[in-house]
Amino acid sequence: MTLAMVASQVMAQELEPDKAVDKWKLYRALCEARSRLGVTDRALAVMNALLSFYPKNELSEENGLVVFPSNAQLTLRAHGMAEQTLRRHLAVLIEAGLLSRKDSANGKRYARRDRSGTIDEAYGFSLAPLLARAEDIQRLADEVVAERLHQQRLRERLTICCRDVSKLVETALEEGIGGDWEAIHRHYSALLAALPRRPMIGQLAAALDEMEMLREEAANRLEIQIKTQKMGGNHLQNERHIQNSNPDSISELEPALEKKQGENSVGEKQRPLEPIKAFPLSMVLKACPDITMYGPGGAISNWRDLMGAAVVVRSMLGVSPSAYQTACEILGPENAAVVIACILERGGQINSAGGYLRDLTRRAEKGEFSLGPMLMALMRTNTSGERKAG
Repeated sequence: MTLAMVASQVMAQELEPDKAVDKWKLYRALCEARSRLGVTDRALAVMNALLSFYPKNELSEENGLVVFPSNAQLTLRAHGMAEQTLRRHLAVLIEAGLLSRKDSANGKRYARRDRSGTIDEAYGFSLAPLLARAEDIQRLADEVVAERLHQQRLRERLTICCRDVSKLVETALEEGIGGDWEAIHRHYSALLAALPRRPMIGQLAAALDEMEMLREEAANRLEIQIKTQKMGGNHLQNERHIQNSNPDSISELEPALEKKQGENSVGEKQRPLEPIKAFPLSMVLKACPDITMYGPGGAISNWRDLMGAAVVVRSMLGVSPSAYQTACEILGPENAAVVIACILERGGQINSAGGYLRDLTRRAEKGEFSLGPMLMALMRTNTSGERKAG
């Protein structure tokens, strides 16, 4: 006899007479809450076996709450668990206040039946403590599920933030933007290295806070450099506002495409550009704020929201599903959504959004399209207050 056993018996005596719970739903909640209750997986396997001996689906005092399998029967239902191991896990369940013993005079487990065959008295394991704690078990299970969901969301946010920082640094280095980007990358690597293999919620939250600060610092540095530094010699130096009579001209919106296919400014063959890569979402939204109003609830918080908004805008701009599907296949779904956002941002300067997208897709397939200059040009325009008129 232990204090846990006494507590279980007291709780069972206070059980409401009409209380009934689906045994398998309660078992699933017990599995979720096992860490809070101090119950192992093997102990849960024994509880599952005990519940399988209960004849009804609903646990209730009316149906009786004592099961009386022999050790041999219980071993078979517990997938061949050794008898000594079985006793140990039964003790764990009793200590956790989920089970209690109802012993007969000789210590055997059995049921006494009346003349009609109805069980009059049974000796074995009582499930009354499990039924009495049903609400508590469900509450603990809900807390565990909520905690796991919160942890999963923190992981997702941290992954996205890490990707953003990496892309910002990569973009800055590829575009030759001045600044100590190596220091930011070292800080980024140190934050990831400090995380344990299985971080707790507090560790994830702390790492996310630091990574978000690092992302903001990198984005600010990139924005300042875009405003103040001339990109000497590259395609951004020749960026200009669209003022000619052909507002559908692709070369006006994307200066990287001004040169003839396969040639540079002096007619020499140029090497294929790097594969198009997804840029940080925060950078995209700074460059293309108009797409935000088409997101869920008028906001965009992740790439899925952006891609959903792009589908809406695609239809609104008259871009055919086939053109957008091809763009997704060539550019990738994220980058195709970004291009749609850019078209929306300068929609008044493009006569045929579908034709423009198809042309960009063909150029991207040949390695002649760079998404970076388009975004940077829009960022410069928006941050300097030179927004489009249409």
